[in-house]
Amino acid sequence: MFDPREKIALFIDGANLYAASKSLGFDIDYRKLLKAFQKRGYLLRAYYYTALIEDQEYSSIRPLIDWLDYNGYKVVTKPAKEFTDSMGRRKIKGNMDIELAIDAMEQSETVDHLVIFSGDGDFTTLVEALQRRGRKVSVISTMATQPPMIADDLRRQADHFIDLVSLKAEIGREPSERPHRSAEVSHAEADSE
Repeated sequence: MFDPREKIALFIDGANLYAASKSLGFDIDYRKLLKAFQKRGYLLRAYYYTALIEDQEYSSIRPLIDWLDYNGYKVVTKPAKEFTDSMGRRKIKGNMDIELAIDAMEQSETVDHLVIFSGDGDFTTLVEALQRRGRKVSVISTMATQPPMIADDLRRQADHFIDLVSLKAEIGREPSERPHRSAEVSHAEADSE
């Protein structure tokens, strides 16, 4: 699946990975995640995408964003949009799909293998475009939840589908193992729809 001579780039849809790992009952250890893919090939870049709610005095995701930024990740953020739906409920929308797609297309000129951490079916067309450029694309999400968090079209289009549950021992940690004073705190993400 991975060739040690390959140049690899990771594209992490933060809200989607957070939701998938939470539904599987574990947290992601981002230090372990980086090391795991450094072992699989030449890890050129690791992108992490998330929307931020800017009007909050303190955001629970800020320590994680800062930690990722200082520890080898390229963090891509934008302000989340707040709106009221037709039922009068306050909703937050923070879709990072376009940013992820543009970065992936740009990196496809250099990278051999692109790894997308998302189950969002909107990425199916991106995967097709990357494959037309002769690039290998792996998608990491999960089918172990009900309903599965991976869109069927995306899973079928990818060169390789890796179920997040199969990486738990390598990149996960139990929520009880969370450091007390660390920047790697669990966080509430903006809705990724």
